[in-house]
Amino acid sequence: MPFYVKQGQIPMQRHTVFRKPDNTLYAEELVSTHGFSSLYSLVYHCHPPTLVKQIREPYDISPKIARDKHLKHTSLKGFQVQAKEDYLESRTPVLVNQDLHISLAAPRRSMDDYFYKNSQADEIVFIHQGSGRLKTGYGNIPFRYGDYLVIPRGTIYQMEFEQKDNRLFIVESFSPVRTPKRYRNEFGQLMEHAPFFERDIRVPQNLETFDELGDFEVKIKKQGMIYPYVYGSHPFDFIGWDGYHFPWAFSIHDFMPITGKLHQPPPVHQTFETDNFVLCSFCPRLYDYHPDSIPAPYNHSNVDSDEVLYYVDGDFMSRKSVERGQITLHPGGIPHGPHPGTVEKSIGQVKTEELAVMIDPFRPLMLTEEALNIEDPDYYKSWMS
Repeated sequence: MPFYVKQGQIPMQRHTVFRKPDNTLYAEELVSTHGFSSLYSLVYHCHPPTLVKQIREPYDISPKIARDKHLKHTSLKGFQVQAKEDYLESRTPVLVNQDLHISLAAPRRSMDDYFYKNSQADEIVFIHQGSGRLKTGYGNIPFRYGDYLVIPRGTIYQMEFEQKDNRLFIVESFSPVRTPKRYRNEFGQLMEHAPFFERDIRVPQNLETFDELGDFEVKIKKQGMIYPYVYGSHPFDFIGWDGYHFPWAFSIHDFMPITGKLHQPPPVHQTFETDNFVLCSFCPRLYDYHPDSIPAPYNHSNVDSDEVLYYVDGDFMSRKSVERGQITLHPGGIPHGPHPGTVEKSIGQVKTEELAVMIDPFRPLMLTEEALNIEDPDYYKSWMS
């Protein structure tokens, strides 16, 4: 996220002597992206972040692909994914390609006995159900229903849940997650026409320094494997940091929909962009105000991208029998549109209460074996009268 944040204690100048009260040195770490040429932060640790005591046996968590090629409108019943106690074990990949992995998760307990780091993907964790805290060395971010947690690659974190009934929609991006370029001026500031602003973005607060030595397990994900590292110092031993690379949160409820005289296309709902997909937020809003407008979306052909919709809450005016947590995949190459009767029904309506997350990947998605377990096999027939 391109704006500067500073937390805790840092020296006046970079790469200079910075001593603890006992006169030993704090350990400086540069956390950088694209080598040294993109966003970075400077972190100051109580102990060097390199104290590895043991590397336990790695294990494979690669998605098991069931359909690598397909051309069928698909619906998945997301809340049928079984809840599991552990956060990582509960993460269930359902739609994947070389650019992103889309997973569902229903963890029952907090991460109390280990830490996690995704070393090659930014993560967007959408909180559909539940509340708690995202805990990192940068500080903590409270989260609740409707929050997007944006966790840049390389961030060690823990999820602390306040209850057992949690539902998460998780997107792993193998290119950086950004705010859309057209929303920002030449200095990186979000402009007046953007549907959200810097004041809506929540950065880590209440930095807690854990100056502790011992055995601390960090499960590191890379190339579909989990590598359990045992470090000799607490991962959250930051005394301070500053820079542009850090986790942050944004609530879907703070997205301000752009409306118009006639039906607005999906790009007005865009929330994030990456090199290879976009993510949009469909939020409660007033309908179009032309006297002859048709609020329901028109039929359209996806030529260059698949379309994924994750239904959060409310009534989606173009669909029948939508469930919370349902995912629809409309693959590029065939048209899709409103269900029978919904176009006529939408005429004259004043507003919608729909809440959904949409992803348009620019390369085809593959279905996993877990996805087939929650698939509605007859969804492609749902446009028949």
